[in-house]
Amino acid sequence: MSSLIAANWKMHKTVAEATAVCAPFTALAASVHRCRDTGVRVLAQNMHELPHGAFTGEVSAPMLLELGVDGVLLGHSERREHFAESDQALAAKVPAALDAGLTPVLCVGETAAERARGDTERKLRDQIQQDLAAVAPQRLAEVVIAYEPIWAIGTGVVATPEQAQEAIAFIRALVADRGAEAATEIRILYGGSVTPENAGELLALADVDGALVGSASLAADSFAAIAGSAPQ
Repeated sequence: MSSLIAANWKMHKTVAEATAVCAPFTALAASVHRCRDTGVRVLAQNMHELPHGAFTGEVSAPMLLELGVDGVLLGHSERREHFAESDQALAAKVPAALDAGLTPVLCVGETAAERARGDTERKLRDQIQQDLAAVAPQRLAEVVIAYEPIWAIGTGVVATPEQAQEAIAFIRALVADRGAEAATEIRILYGGSVTPENAGELLALADVDGALVGSASLAADSFAAIAGSAPQ
């Protein structure tokens, strides 16, 4: 299984700047067009769990599919913190994405305070169990999970290889509680201040199947260097 390297552009890149990629909604069509007939897949940064309705400002799976989008990032810590996205909402969004034919990339992770209290495993267990509760065991492997320790996102502080491996191995064990085969097939990524300098060491870890890259993905040469360090 090859590594999955995902670029999260967050609220960056206009249509004119977009070439590839978890792109802002306004740049999705341009990104899909530029990435057609390549190995690059384009993902949205969020979606509503229902296909239509009176939800001003939201975007549905059918809208994303019409653009040719391949998947969707769900539960990023910035969505959880700034937009009050709950595990209850994600428990509906993840299976909705799967049912629509979109690959969900579910983000999970603990705060600095939770890690300091020794609550990392409790937080991850709560998120994984709640967010994937409505996903059938035979479909778990279709989900991508991104472990992003909140204290490492955009801070320049990266989890040590030991911390990343321990957390991601724990997530894989939680998936194994639902299905041993799914645990071996599911892709689990590391995210949080990934750079060309640290990517190689992180991507070489036994349970790390790729990376979710934030600010370092905004420059093509930086992102290419990270992708190039992934095991083939």
